[in-house]
Amino acid sequence: MASLDPVLDKDGVRLTVDDAVATVTLTNPDKRNAQSPALWRALTEAGRLLPGSVRVVVLRAEGKSFSAGLDRQAFTPEGFDGEPSFIDLARGSDAELDATIAEYQEAFTWWRRSDLVSIAAVQGHAIGAGFQLALACDLRVVADDVQFAMRETSLGLVPDLTGTHPLVGLVGYARALEICATGRFVTAEESVATGLANIAVPADQLDDAVRDLAAALLAAPRDAVIETKALLRGATDRTYEEQRVAERAAQARRLRDLAGVGE
Repeated sequence: MASLDPVLDKDGVRLTVDDAVATVTLTNPDKRNAQSPALWRALTEAGRLLPGSVRVVVLRAEGKSFSAGLDRQAFTPEGFDGEPSFIDLARGSDAELDATIAEYQEAFTWWRRSDLVSIAAVQGHAIGAGFQLALACDLRVVADDVQFAMRETSLGLVPDLTGTHPLVGLVGYARALEICATGRFVTAEESVATGLANIAVPADQLDDAVRDLAAALLAAPRDAVIETKALLRGATDRTYEEQRVAERAAQARRLRDLAGVGE
């Protein structure tokens, strides 16, 4: 990757911007990029710091694993320094508990913004919160050694970092339930076959494959990509007839814009 001065570099997250492409890198390979509330706040901040010039955001991770999931320190009685432990959260009010989880989720929501296309470059283990972070992106390019797993259920928890909606949308309800309830590993081959990943490549070709995909996405006019993403994102919630109407409205906006005609 090109050497650029980071816009943000803290708590295991680095953001660099190269014109229309931003790269968010998980930078704690010694802990297999385990996640914490501090890392989630840094991811949220990275989203807020993106310049308007950015069209594609690449999410990648240093080391052999994308992310081994939630740092095991979270499961200790004391939790993380300066953070509420699981026990503290459980003892709080419903409103406090809901607000805390909602704050954590913010790190996972901005990747779906309509003015961006986000690509997760995933190698090695992507477990639990790591799996959900990969699911937060629009597209996934995986190394042939990737191993996705949703381990929350086996810990007595549920996936709550926005991963359930995209997972069901990608692989269907029955397979999503089986993956989550068993906690088993999903390989590169299965992830491509089920639509979970767009493409799998040898690990040493991962960055190049993502760079090629980003370049291909940038080749189309920005406003056309934005309108198309919005159409596709909304398709599952619309009827066929509603989608036809949405297509016509989007195309009318594009034609007027291209012709220089005001609405």
